[in-house]
Amino acid sequence: MSLRSLVILLLGGALLITLWQTLFIVDQREQVIVVALGNPVGVINAPGTNEAGLHAKIPFTQQIVRLDRRNISLNAEQEEIIGAKQERLVVDAFIRYQIVKPLEFYTALHDEASGENRIERLVSSSLRQVLGTATQDEIVSGRRAQLMYQARQDVQARATASRMGIKVIDLRIRRADLPNQNRESVYKRMASSRKQEATRVRAVGEQQKREIMAGADKEVAVTVATAREQAGQIIGQGDAQRARLFAGAFGKDPSFAAFFRSMQAYQASFQDGNTTLVLSPDSAFFKYFERGPTGRK
Repeated sequence: MSLRSLVILLLGGALLITLWQTLFIVDQREQVIVVALGNPVGVINAPGTNEAGLHAKIPFTQQIVRLDRRNISLNAEQEEIIGAKQERLVVDAFIRYQIVKPLEFYTALHDEASGENRIERLVSSSLRQVLGTATQDEIVSGRRAQLMYQARQDVQARATASRMGIKVIDLRIRRADLPNQNRESVYKRMASSRKQEATRVRAVGEQQKREIMAGADKEVAVTVATAREQAGQIIGQGDAQRARLFAGAFGKDPSFAAFFRSMQAYQASFQDGNTTLVLSPDSAFFKYFERGPTGRK
């Protein structure tokens, strides 16, 4: 290879390296901080701007730091929280935030990894402070939304005071559970409480059943008594009407009355089938057997 070719090759390589150190592409999902000798000198594609694309910087003396422009989600480490009644809960939370002031973020935290560690400590501290004033029931369901709002406001206030350049979008508890060492005893207390409640409900149900049965028995007794009373009245009315009919019939035909009474006497005498009568054949008791309905020869 000739000297001229070597020089051209070296110059070409130096030019490529210079271009590599000068030109860079900014994605629309990120923002870039230009740093000169460790000091930030500018921001490209910051929130509220649209500067994505090809850009240039001073080679070798300026570097770039890329930061996410989108909402960033961070899962905080599990924390054991002591509530207002000395109740222990293991809380698993997450936070969503956005880097809205990249220069402040870089000055305070330098990069996203350091920022996540700092933000996670803020979340832990805020959760301990806010949830420490609430009971277990309030944390799990009663005031959960209100408590999360207070914790989110607290994290935002601390981040603003520390000039971290972030905006807290959301902070929520994914899970709040009992520590392993307390879970079994709490479950036993819950089971005992549920058994007591079940016993109470069964006792109330048994009492209600007795009251309903007593009411039903009373209603049956009243209904039967009323029916018997009405039946007695109807039977009495029927007997009275029958007596009037018989009296009218007996008055019109005395022989029929005698015949009817004899038939009743025959029925009463032979009704059970075990009656034995010893009578004379010419007894008046048998006159209707011999003489017919009129009783005459």
